[in-house]
Amino acid sequence: MAAKTPKTSMYKWEGKNRQGAPMSGQMAGQNVALVKAQLRKQGVNPTKVRKKGIELFSAGKKIKPMDIAIFTRQMSTMMKAGVPLLQSFDIIAEGLDNPNMRKLVENIKQDVAGGNSFAVSLRKHPQYFDDLYCNLVESGEQAGALETLLDRVATYKEKTEALKAKIKKAMNYPIAVVAVAVIVTAILLIKVVPQFQDVFSSFGAELPAFTLFVIGISEFIQSKGWVIVVAFVAFVFVFRHLHKSSEKFRDTMDRALLKAPVIGDIIYKSSVARFGRTLATTFSAGVPLVEALDSVAGATGNVVFKNAVNKIKADVSSGMQLNFSMRSTGVFPSMALQMTAIGEESGALDEMLDKVALHYEAEVDNAVDGLTALMEPIIMSVLGVLVGGLIIAMYLPIFQLGAVV
Repeated sequence: MAAKTPKTSMYKWEGKNRQGAPMSGQMAGQNVALVKAQLRKQGVNPTKVRKKGIELFSAGKKIKPMDIAIFTRQMSTMMKAGVPLLQSFDIIAEGLDNPNMRKLVENIKQDVAGGNSFAVSLRKHPQYFDDLYCNLVESGEQAGALETLLDRVATYKEKTEALKAKIKKAMNYPIAVVAVAVIVTAILLIKVVPQFQDVFSSFGAELPAFTLFVIGISEFIQSKGWVIVVAFVAFVFVFRHLHKSSEKFRDTMDRALLKAPVIGDIIYKSSVARFGRTLATTFSAGVPLVEALDSVAGATGNVVFKNAVNKIKADVSSGMQLNFSMRSTGVFPSMALQMTAIGEESGALDEMLDKVALHYEAEVDNAVDGLTALMEPIIMSVLGVLVGGLIIAMYLPIFQLGAVV
């Protein structure tokens, strides 16, 4: 059994170089003495070395998929440069600001140093490294081309996360603006309208119907506003619970989103792009087509495409051509079908699928930009109607009073 490798930590140091000039920095090491020894080898006379503490706002920082993508790209770069695997982990960990990500890299290094393969070490962290990622790394280790496979995985992760970011951008912008509109309207109804209401009570005249309507809404919000807030919180809680626990609910939402106006087209194109990107990455790595389709099914991000890929897998297993099976599902666009057929005929399926992914990723990018440009004037108009309507409702009695006088 291999001996356990000592745990490394980050240390902050201060010292002087051979010319006496002050210097400072950070270094990974197993203890203070070894860090000081390493600094002396570099011509630095250390005056202070202390273990780096956990920063208040970074202690609970989650590991995001983009962190994994960056880690993969860094590992690919290190391996291509000829840096040994264990030393690559040390170099990458030293440059990480997220303590949780640094701990993850150190744990993987400990497993590899203990005799496990890179892929086996990654499989111990399934919440960060899915089966597709681990399978490709394993293929790279077995073929002696780990740096090449890591480069492909890094590209795959970067493209996938960029695509997700575009989808989030399309959805988050209108949601954020609507939330601001609701907050501004609520403040006006709760704080501003009652002030005008007190002024109107001294008029002794009948108020316009529009003003009475706004005052009625204001009184309801003031007396029953908590009911609306509780109902909204309960709805969000129930929705998240159902989405997490009910596969049937998730499937229904996936189908509904595909049929939604504007946003449905973006989700459809992103699913096609994911299909092309994942299948191109796995197939070019030497994974057999049927096995590659297993990974693709879970990566498309939508149950409609997942079911279609599972059907394609069954058809391909029985000897049917990939492009013909894709056509029989009725899910994929004609451009993707034609490119796949050309790829199969020419023996360059991975290249054609990669072109499909690039095309639909660009389509998603353009659709998101178009949606953002379309939403801006619409949202501004809605905000103007809401705020402007409230102001008009409050000043309308004053205008009428001025006309009478």
